[in-house]
Amino acid sequence: MASIERRIYSKIKNQLLAKEKLIQVLVGPRQIGKTTMVQQILAEWPGPKIFVTADAVASTDVQWLEQQWNTARSEISKTENQQFLLVIDEIQKIGNWSEMVKKLWDEDVIRNLPLKVILLGSSRLLIQQGLTESLAGRFERTYLGHWSYPEMQEAFGVTLEQFIWFGGYPGAAQLMENEERWRRYMNDSLLETSISKDVLMLTQISKPALMRRLFELGSRYSGQILSFTKILGQLADAGNTVTLSRYLEMLDTAGLLGGIEKFSPDMARQRASSPKFQVHNNAMLSVLSPLTFEECRTNPKEWGRWVESAVGVHLLNQSLEQDFKLYYWRERNEEVDFVMEHRGKIVAIEVKSGAEKAMPGLKKFKDKYPSTKLYATGSSGIPLETFLNLNPMELF
Repeated sequence: MASIERRIYSKIKNQLLAKEKLIQVLVGPRQIGKTTMVQQILAEWPGPKIFVTADAVASTDVQWLEQQWNTARSEISKTENQQFLLVIDEIQKIGNWSEMVKKLWDEDVIRNLPLKVILLGSSRLLIQQGLTESLAGRFERTYLGHWSYPEMQEAFGVTLEQFIWFGGYPGAAQLMENEERWRRYMNDSLLETSISKDVLMLTQISKPALMRRLFELGSRYSGQILSFTKILGQLADAGNTVTLSRYLEMLDTAGLLGGIEKFSPDMARQRASSPKFQVHNNAMLSVLSPLTFEECRTNPKEWGRWVESAVGVHLLNQSLEQDFKLYYWRERNEEVDFVMEHRGKIVAIEVKSGAEKAMPGLKKFKDKYPSTKLYATGSSGIPLETFLNLNPMELF
């Protein structure tokens, strides 16, 4: 990604150049270019700067964080009070990091030190816990999701079909012509690392084998609704639905696999519903499939699953970056693939990958919620390529 700028790059750079004293917190999945993007910012930064990573620091070593901060303070004293940029990567690896950051930041505010801070993290849950518990009013949080279709197309010349199958991991883009190498890279360098470093090492997981099997099963069923009770019947490990729900939340915060809830005005019923599994990146669906790209692409029924999952990837990642909630809806035999909600406004979306025209789920949903805006994409409605290029907020 040496010369490639993600769409969010200018926003972050402008925030840093502004006068407001805020800690910039950048959080997102592993291997989507957070560190590379910050290195680009550092290269353009007009003043002195320090970049450090907590990747190999012991979780109990909160003093390491204070040492890095004091180094920055010492450098400021040598630079005639120029704006100084301190970047700390993998901040969530340090226990109680937020308490130490709060202490040091507040000291600098009192002393009016010209220090700008960027914190990077790959665990959305652990970062958010630290922000809400200790740093309220002191930070601006930005979520960097998986690469979108237009970003992959612009950076690597990826076609629509390649994006649907290989997904949006920039590091794997050069391997698409050799699918076996691509699969090895995905398994060894990305999926295994994400699970072991962003979930198992940072969270109390009593049944790691069960969580791995949940990830594999849920990824294979991306775009489908399954109850946790049915899932337990397919897993060769004793567990319960509460454990599975918690593990799915962990996988979701690592940017791997989410569970979309059923849309319902009744919050209790909504949370008790069976989840619709949704990978955060279609690469996870493909790497766990026995099919090859060509085998899937030429099988209309199977390809339809990948198309629907790609739409779900786009909406899920955008929902984390923007201010809308994502659901599905089902009542008896009628179903709507995706429902977006934003400040009381509702959008229903059906994904069509074949020649069928009838969409009874949309009609039924419209009858229940008359103010809903209805859309289709795929083989009818908004062309799929157009849909994957648009900002979903425009649909409201």
